[in-house]
Amino acid sequence: MKLAVIIPTLGRSEQVARLLGYLGGQTRLPDEVILSAPDATHIELPDHCPFSVSSVFGPKGLAAQRNTALVPSLGRFDIITFFDDDFVPSARYLEQIEQAFAGNDGWAVVMGRVVKDGATNAGLTWDDAEAALRNSEGRETTGPSVVDHVGAYGCNMSFRASLIGDLRFDERLVLYGWQEDIDFTSQMRSRGRVVCVTSITGVHLGIKTGRVSGKRFGYSQVANAIYLIRKGTVPASFALPLMFRNITANLAKSLWPEPYVDRRGRLVGNALAILHIAMGRIEPEYILKI
Repeated sequence: MKLAVIIPTLGRSEQVARLLGYLGGQTRLPDEVILSAPDATHIELPDHCPFSVSSVFGPKGLAAQRNTALVPSLGRFDIITFFDDDFVPSARYLEQIEQAFAGNDGWAVVMGRVVKDGATNAGLTWDDAEAALRNSEGRETTGPSVVDHVGAYGCNMSFRASLIGDLRFDERLVLYGWQEDIDFTSQMRSRGRVVCVTSITGVHLGIKTGRVSGKRFGYSQVANAIYLIRKGTVPASFALPLMFRNITANLAKSLWPEPYVDRRGRLVGNALAILHIAMGRIEPEYILKI
């Protein structure tokens, strides 16, 4: 099976170079790595890669950058894997992804288990990631080895390319594209199972550079959830609890916010989105005006 890795990136050229170098240690090398960025200033290549690396350029925004690389990849590869530029996969990650698809014809989307996630804290270093991966090796996980999901976590998700068809990431979810991964992969459930294989592992560094402002992100936390419920692609039973948890966290922590999270900005964004929704205005793109 031919396998491509697509890495959307913005403002993290040194991180991209390090990740490319690291991918050279995979037990199953990618047939091609495709970097998707607004322009060449966002990309830095290592001195040597044992696999083909190409770049595509287009509009800024996670959903748009995913599409810019996805469209020309269809028909060329059997498996398309998306990594965030701050995701560190275990050495056997791509080998195990290939085995997962080869052994399960009914699987449409496969994601690995994130053993440590810097998105939930101040962020992780490469040393943190490598230590976490070493610690997870050989450890048995509790619970089933294959878990069905509503959608996949966008930092690491792989697709059976033949099932994608005309499905595209929703470019109305602009900039950081909050929940664009769940929107896309939940639609793939009509074409096959969306699963997490817990033996496939990686670490999400959660690097904070390149993110949108707190106010913009807070607006997306509410507006995108309601938009996707109205669109019919994400069930309210998933989107609403997530939205309310985020609002509650922003409210509770706004008095003593973490130094790495703009809780007050997020809360202002939440409130603005709630006001707009009350007025019947559901417009994810509004964050471009903030």
